[in-house]
Amino acid sequence: QVQLVESGGGSVQTGGSLRLSCAVSGLTSSAYCLKWFRQVPGKEREGVARIKPTGTIWYKDSVKGRFTISQDNAKNTLYLQMDSLKPEDTAMYYCAAAAASAINFVCNDYSYWGQGTQVIVTS
Repeated sequence: QVQLVESGGGSVQTGGSLRLSCAVSGLTSSAYCLKWFRQVPGKEREGVARIKPTGTIWYKDSVKGRFTISQDNAKNTLYLQMDSLKPEDTAMYYCAAAAASAINFVCNDYSYWGQGTQVIVTS
């Protein structure tokens, strides 16, 4: 059974930092993309940062230079270091996993999700 459990959310002031963690268990192989999403009530969920099995990393433009995604394979944990936080980063943050295709490691179907962790950035 695949499980993803986020932690590390909280409330910080503008300019502060948080590190989110996502403990991953039950994946049968390492050929998965891991991605952080966020969602604000009334708005669509959006991708924030993703790491492919190859190590290729993608960031949403608005978080480039402020957020860093990483993973510790020994601990089966995904991280999102968030620095220089802004009020517009306030959201529920989710980690998710998708099986990567054999060719080009494309990941489209994020079928495994955590329960989310709330981030609040106050001005």
